[in-house]
Amino acid sequence: MFNNSSKILFITIMIIGTLITVTSNSWLGAWMGLEINLLSFIPLLSDNNNLMSTEASLKYFLTQVLASTVLLFSSILLMLKNNMNNEINESFTSMIIMSALLLKSGAAPFHFWFPNMMEGLTWMNALMLMTWQKIAPLMLISYLNIKYLLLISVILSVIIGAIGGLNQTSLRKLMAFSSINHLGWMLSSLMISESIWLIYFFFYSFLSFVLTFMFNIFKLFHLNQLFSWFVNSKILKFTLFMNFLSLGGLPPFLGFLPKWLVIQQLTLCNQYFMLTIMMMSTLITLFFYLRICYSAFMMNYFENNWIMKMNMNSINYNMYMIMTFFSIFGLFLISLFYFMF
Repeated sequence: MFNNSSKILFITIMIIGTLITVTSNSWLGAWMGLEINLLSFIPLLSDNNNLMSTEASLKYFLTQVLASTVLLFSSILLMLKNNMNNEINESFTSMIIMSALLLKSGAAPFHFWFPNMMEGLTWMNALMLMTWQKIAPLMLISYLNIKYLLLISVILSVIIGAIGGLNQTSLRKLMAFSSINHLGWMLSSLMISESIWLIYFFFYSFLSFVLTFMFNIFKLFHLNQLFSWFVNSKILKFTLFMNFLSLGGLPPFLGFLPKWLVIQQLTLCNQYFMLTIMMMSTLITLFFYLRICYSAFMMNYFENNWIMKMNMNSINYNMYMIMTFFSIFGLFLISLFYFMF
C-alpha cells in the first residue's frame, strides 16, 4: 500500500479538484476539476494486496471517463451554439450534460457501476466515494434547470435504492443502495434550494461516517459478522444498530431531520406525487434496516458461546460514543435550541 505521504498528496489533489469544479465559471473549468479529482482518486483506490480493489478502480475509471467525455462533448456543443450561432437546441445539450453528471454521481438510472464497485473498496475509500465524490457533480446539477429529467432520476433513485437493498447480505452493497436512495433525496432537495441540499448532505455524510468508522475498526463486511461480533459489549451493539436506524431516517433520531426539511419544502412546492413515492421508498429502506436490527433488539436473542476479542482503543471508543450521542439525540437537541432561541 502507499505510504502516508503519497496518500495525503492524492487526497489533497482530490480536494483541490472538487474545489476547482465548484468554483469554476465555465463548463470547461468544471470538466477540468472533475478530471483532476478522478485522476487523484484512482491511486487511492488501487491496493496491491487486493485484486478486487484494482478491478473496482478500473470500473470507476471507465465509467467516469465515459461521463467526462460526454460532458466535454456537450460543453463544446454549448460553446459552438454561443460563439458560432449554430442551430443547436440548448435544452438538448443541457440534457446531455445532466445525464453525464448523473452518471458521475451514480444516480439511477445510471447507477449500475456503483454497488459493484463498492464491493471492492476498503471502508474509508467507500466513505469518500459515498460523500466527497458526490459534491462536484451535484453542484453542477444545481446549475442546470431541467426539472423533468431530475424528477425521473429522483423517482428511479429512491425506488432502486429501496428495492436493491432488500436482498443484500454484504454491508458495502447495503450502504451503496442506501447511498443511491439518499442521492434521490438530495437531488429532490436540489430542485428546491441549495441550502437544504447542503444540510441534507452534511447530515448524511456525518451518519455515513459514524457507521463506516465502526465497520472499519472491526473490519465488518457482511451481515453475519454483525451478529457474532458484539457479544460481550451490548452498548456497542445497540448503538451500532441505532445508527443504522438513524441513517434510515427513523423519526426520533438525527437522520430524520434532513428528511423532515425536504418533506416540508416539497409540500410547500406542491410536489405531492414525488414526495409520496420518496416516502414509500424510505419505508422500504427502513424495513430492511429494521430487519437487521430486529434480532439484536429482541430479549430472547440467541448468541454465540464463543467471544470474539475486540480491539478498540479508548480514543476511538470515546469518539464513536460522542458521535453516536449526536446521532441518536441530535434531533432533540436541535429542536430544543430551535424553540429556546
